Amino acid sequence: MAVELLLLLLLCGSTISEMQPIHKSPPGTLDFGFVPVKTYDTHAYYEPGPIGILFSIVHSFLYVVQPNSFPQEVIRKLAQQKFGNIQNDYQKPENVVLTLQAIYYEIGFIICAALGLLFVLLLPLVGLCFCMCRCCDNCGGEMHQRQKKNADCRRGCFATFLFVTSLIISIGVLCAYAANQHLTDQVRGAKHLMYSNFKDLRIFLNDTPGQIDYLVSQYNTTKEKVLSDLNNVGPLLGFRVQEQLGKEVRPALDAALAMAGAIRETKEALENVSVSVEVLQEGTERLHANLTDVKAHLSNTLNDSACSAPQVASTCNMIRNSLHQLNINANYSGLPSVNLQLAKVNDVLKIDLSSLVQKGYTAFNDTPDLVMNQTRNILSDIQNVLESVGSNITSFTKSLPVEKIIADFTMYLSQSEAYVQDYFPVVEQYDFYRWLVCLILCCMVILILVFYYLGLLCGTCGYDRHASPTTRGCVSNTGGNFLMAGVGFSFIFSWVLMIVVVVTFVTGGNVEKLVCEPFEDKTLFKVFDTPYLLNQHWKNYLSGILLKNPDINLTFEKVYSDCKENKGIYTSLHLESLFNINEFLNISMYTEEVSLKIEHININLSGIILLDAPGRQNLLNFSSSGVDGINFAAYLTEINKSITKVDLLSFANDLEARADQLPRGALENALKGHANSIRTIHDQQVIPLEQAMSTLNRSIRLLQKTSSELMEKVKNVINAVNAAQLLINNNASLVIVQETKKYMDMIIGYFEQYVNWVKESVTMDVAACKPIANVIDTAVDIFLCSYVTDSVNTFWFGLGGCSIFLIPAIIFAVKLSKYYRRMDTEDVYDDVETIPMKNMENGNNGYHKEHLYGIHNPVMTSSVEQW
Repeated sequence: MAVELLLLLLLCGSTISEMQPIHKSPPGTLDFGFVPVKTYDTHAYYEPGPIGILFSIVHSFLYVVQPNSFPQEVIRKLAQQKFGNIQNDYQKPENVVLTLQAIYYEIGFIICAALGLLFVLLLPLVGLCFCMCRCCDNCGGEMHQRQKKNADCRRGCFATFLFVTSLIISIGVLCAYAANQHLTDQVRGAKHLMYSNFKDLRIFLNDTPGQIDYLVSQYNTTKEKVLSDLNNVGPLLGFRVQEQLGKEVRPALDAALAMAGAIRETKEALENVSVSVEVLQEGTERLHANLTDVKAHLSNTLNDSACSAPQVASTCNMIRNSLHQLNINANYSGLPSVNLQLAKVNDVLKIDLSSLVQKGYTAFNDTPDLVMNQTRNILSDIQNVLESVGSNITSFTKSLPVEKIIADFTMYLSQSEAYVQDYFPVVEQYDFYRWLVCLILCCMVILILVFYYLGLLCGTCGYDRHASPTTRGCVSNTGGNFLMAGVGFSFIFSWVLMIVVVVTFVTGGNVEKLVCEPFEDKTLFKVFDTPYLLNQHWKNYLSGILLKNPDINLTFEKVYSDCKENKGIYTSLHLESLFNINEFLNISMYTEEVSLKIEHININLSGIILLDAPGRQNLLNFSSSGVDGINFAAYLTEINKSITKVDLLSFANDLEARADQLPRGALENALKGHANSIRTIHDQQVIPLEQAMSTLNRSIRLLQKTSSELMEKVKNVINAVNAAQLLINNNASLVIVQETKKYMDMIIGYFEQYVNWVKESVTMDVAACKPIANVIDTAVDIFLCSYVTDSVNTFWFGLGGCSIFLIPAIIFAVKLSKYYRRMDTEDVYDDVETIPMKNMENGNNGYHKEHLYGIHNPVMTSSVEQW
């Protein structure tokens, strides 16, 4: 039933998660949020506190007793071996080997248990023999103490040894009591831990349907994104198609638009050439006339009689010889006219080529709208498919009996919790009985310790070193009696204590070594995962129990590890092996249908006209306008010449400098006047002509550049436009198919994202089985091992130490009591001890008897009175 719940809870996620991706193009990223996951209250971790030091010491002792590693193979073979009632089965070689291997592993426990049992058997027997021996005045039972020189030293050593031994026993009984109380406290606190686990299991059951609903609801995110992209098919698919076609179309249109600009620039350049030539021709004529007048006036001035003087004649001759430089250098009257070419270009410009190219741009930029208009019928079909997928997912999840199964398991969980509530007081009651028994055992040891400590206290405080053994005080004698009482109780209780120690040692030690330690390193799970171990017909027991299929590789170790990491129960239990995706939620079928719908998108772009026939003819007319027939060499020849043969400013400055060399007078003033006239001519006529010549230079060079291979350039532009138009008309379908495929991949990619997200969520988040691992950890690691086993082991460790140290305590107490108790007789020697008769008078063997000398002895008196 548990498996059915888990399977049905995760059915939607499991069917989706097995779907293999169909397309590989990376789509836009969708945000599905986070699966709602609640925090569990149980923290399956236990920190023992200060008593953990004792636990560590016990673990170290157990490692010394049993250092062997966990016997996986031996346990497997023992579990698989069938021992019958026939004696021959036990005598088979393989069974003998297994027995020897088990004994070898348990040899430490066997030796310790054997020593404990030997202690149990021998100590009461020794005590009985000891009592009988003392009754016969042997074994220290004779109330006579021989005088020895080192008596004080022996008494002090025995007292010290007994005190140290008693301290060790006290530490042991404190450890036993602490372990006993710790176990009781933890059992009482286990109630809260169990309720916490039940609460987590309820959260686990109650939240799983909500997590599945969240996974199903996030399909709407995918659907909305797909519908949004489908509604924006124009901007998305249209722009993709436009971008691919634009690699050919835009350069062609840009070239045509550039040629339209070149036509306008050519017209402006031709107009500038025509105007500049006219300005230069008229200006040079006026300049030539003015320069001629200036030369005539200069000649007249130089012909004056003042120039015949010897001191100025040479200067006048130099000026006269330079007059021929005042002349026009360039001849613009012979330049050819460009009016014919200008008229043809004006005819070309009657058709606005730029406007025609812009129409082509506009038509091409309308591709997204064209795609949108031609795909409206497909969008409704795809939307119907998406709605069908969503309704199928919803109907399928509603058909699952999740609520019934959750109710059944909740009822089972409630019954279990009620069972725990009913029987936990019984557990506490029995734990109280256990605590009481352990307390009585500790009190036994404490009673012995009380006698020992009282004996030491009374004996030490009441001892008088000057008193003879027969005259010792009452306090000292009482101390000796306390010690002997402790010895008696030691013989009475020690075998009972050792029986408890042996039983708890064998039980607790083996639980620690065979359960707790292998559980911690997970080797215990490897034993359970042994094929055909727990069921001889099943290879994998866990999958056979849960999934009804023992061939599925489902192991205890893997399930526990996955749940420990809080993975989803779908991953932990390998639920994917029970379901076929296509039987429940075949999303691949729907995505295939969506793909077919998208692939049948038929987009016709033949209505896009980049450049019509008048525009192409306009380009051809421009190429035949005759611009390339202009005599650019003639223009450049004249342009490269200066306006005048000499720079008029330089000539005027030289003329004025020579005038300054002349004597002051009319000749000097006349020459300076001519220099100023030349400067005026330069400023008013030469500078405008130079500006006109600069304009002519720029225009001619622009025309030369434009006209260079003009026919070839126009043909290239027309060919590029024709090629782009041909691509749109004939080959656009291939581009559309390619871009439609990418668009389809993007749409299908949203489904893949949803599937992958569901798979990851089901694997890690949905029905995270941490509570199951917590239950196992609580039951085994915390309760059985940390609470019970560690406490029991510490109890027998402390109690066993007490029992062992009772033996030396008995010896020291018996020896020490002789120095504290009042004796009946003592050794008395005369000054001349060599006289035998004197010794004989004092008693047999020189013993001194108090009644012979009239010394009152209460013990002897009472004995005589009784007799």
